[in-house]
Amino acid sequence: MNQTADNNNASFHKSPSGNLKARISSAQQHQWMWFGVWALSTVLFAVWAGSPWILLFILLFFDVYITKFVPWSWWKKTENKAVRKTMEWVDAILFALIAVYFINTFFFQNYQIPTSSLEKSLLVGDFLAVSKVSYGPRAPITPLSFPLAQHTMPVIGGKSYIDKPQWKYRRLKGLGEVKRNDIVVFNFPAGDTVALNQQGVDFYTLSRYNTNGSAGIRSDQRTYGEVVFRPVDRRENYVKRCIGLPGETIELRDDSVYIDGELIPSPKLSQLTYMIHTDGTVISEQIFQELGINKDDYMMPNSYGQVSLKMQDLTGIDSLTMAHSGLKQHNGNNGKIYYNIPLTGAMAAKLKEKPFVWEVVKDVEQPGSSYYYPLDYPTHWTRADFGPLWIPEKGATLTFDTDVAFKAAAYERCIKNYEGNDFAFRDGKVYINGEPADSYTFKMDYYFMMGDNRHNSADSRVWGFVPEDHIVGQPMLIWLSLEKDNGWLNGKIRWNRLFRSAKK
Repeated sequence: MNQTADNNNASFHKSPSGNLKARISSAQQHQWMWFGVWALSTVLFAVWAGSPWILLFILLFFDVYITKFVPWSWWKKTENKAVRKTMEWVDAILFALIAVYFINTFFFQNYQIPTSSLEKSLLVGDFLAVSKVSYGPRAPITPLSFPLAQHTMPVIGGKSYIDKPQWKYRRLKGLGEVKRNDIVVFNFPAGDTVALNQQGVDFYTLSRYNTNGSAGIRSDQRTYGEVVFRPVDRRENYVKRCIGLPGETIELRDDSVYIDGELIPSPKLSQLTYMIHTDGTVISEQIFQELGINKDDYMMPNSYGQVSLKMQDLTGIDSLTMAHSGLKQHNGNNGKIYYNIPLTGAMAAKLKEKPFVWEVVKDVEQPGSSYYYPLDYPTHWTRADFGPLWIPEKGATLTFDTDVAFKAAAYERCIKNYEGNDFAFRDGKVYINGEPADSYTFKMDYYFMMGDNRHNSADSRVWGFVPEDHIVGQPMLIWLSLEKDNGWLNGKIRWNRLFRSAKK
């Protein structure tokens, strides 16, 4: 009995030490396990990025989990509760910011559709998850920036990035390449220079309409605000559909797209603007809603700061003016027209079936009524009849032997702004980096982007090509969709669009 008791007592006295050793061993295993996870992740990321310098982070993780020479968690041992609590929040926030920055840079980001240029494929108020790995994530060009802020700090304003350092463009390996009809998110190429008070219109178009050009905008800060330059990855994000690929020649004839002379079918939900000619009947709001037409599409601001229908009573208009617009009288009745209404083919067909609708006539833009790319060369191009225009391709050589003035206007931005050369055109001759040039070989691929809302889209027809270093990613999923014309209790959330594919 005594021997047994002594053995039990001995076991009792030894167990705390044994448990302590076990806990220490378990903690060490846990630390080695986490070090192994981070080390393996670092190796895989270094291989993906093609940069051996990233492997230096393994030394950081080794110290954090194993050697602990640097007291990374010093605040956990302090007896000051206020300091410990504050540092807990600082630690959590820093980790979250780093994680968000990493995920947002290399994997995916959120994007909200701000304009109607892709309707009815993507709607104003759609929130998209944009995949960066579809075309390969772009390594940061302006690495020192605040997460989730494109170029301006939320609430407080001011730049959300530091201009230096600026790294060269490099793209990691992705799952594929940009294909025709892909919907693509990209940095706005003409957004390199911005007048802060009028950011909705690109600087070059503003300069075109200003009597004193760019100098007039820079000198009038009261109207236009400060004029700033933004790096490639800090320019505004746009989303359009890729229509033309590198090396192809694009042309539009009567709103139909031709690539290298071959007709390309329009997207199923693409829109054009029309005049709706009625017998005098006022189209109800319910009919517009049933067709999926937003208020902004059939209403417009008036001079009193209110909104009114895009409608005109044609009483008193002569028959010649009617005929010039493609409209007809009916038994002496001119009726009413709704103008500049965006419709898909299916929507136009439904309207034609209404007994009070006489005609649905496509809007026709007169040459010279708007500016189209290239802005500095006179053409008779319109939104419906555009080109032909060759799209630059990496490694392809452009010769300046014929149509030199046109080529200089069409490709100056590519050669100068996007590929970093000095460019000049004078006396019928092209000069690149101060030397006469008979040709130029492009360093990047370029793309021609268009909106599906073809008559209401500022796209490559207006501001030109999208260089490959401006490509951000591909929308994959609509995770939220909000109808701005409705309240939260009256159809604000478009439930039928949630978690639908954005690849249409």
